[in-house]
Amino acid sequence: MKRAVILKRIGISMLVGIALGAIVSEFSFYLLNDGQTRPPQEVQIDIPTGTAARVARGEADAGLPANMSFVVGDTLVVRNHDTATHQLGPLLIPAGASASMKLATENGYNLLCSFEPSKYLELNVLPPLTIWTRIVGVLEIGLNVGFLIAVYAVFAMPMPKQKTEPVA
Repeated sequence: MKRAVILKRIGISMLVGIALGAIVSEFSFYLLNDGQTRPPQEVQIDIPTGTAARVARGEADAGLPANMSFVVGDTLVVRNHDTATHQLGPLLIPAGASASMKLATENGYNLLCSFEPSKYLELNVLPPLTIWTRIVGVLEIGLNVGFLIAVYAVFAMPMPKQKTEPVA
C-alpha cells in the first residue's frame, strides 16, 4: 500500500512538473521571441551610393546595424549601389553588382568589410528553432520541477495511515 501511494505521488508530481514546464517554456518563448524563429530566407544588405567616401572619412552608414543575426540556411545578398568595389568576407562586390553567400553553419563571424569604418562586420548565425528544441525546453524545466515536487510529496507530506486489524 505504501509503495503504491509513493509511486502515485511521484507520477502526479512529474505530470504537474511537465505541465508547469510547458507553461513556463512556452510563455518565455512567446515573450522573448526575437524573430529568429523564422524559416531560412534571403536577407539583403544594400551598400548605398557614397559609402566608400563616408568610410574614408570614418563615418558609419546608419543603415547597417553593428552586428546582425541570421538563421542557419539564410542567404545573404549584398547589393552594391556605390561607385567603388566593396568586400564582405569572401564576397567581392563590384560597383553596381551584387553577390550572395549561403550561411550554412551556426557560428559567430567577424568578416572583413570594406563598407564599415571598423573594417569588419559581425554576423551571428543561429541554429533554427524546431519543435524538438521546444520539447527539450519543456522537459528540461518540467522534469526538474517534477522531481522537486516529488521530493516534497514523498518526504514532507504525511503518508495516509494504514488501517490495522486487531490480532485475534
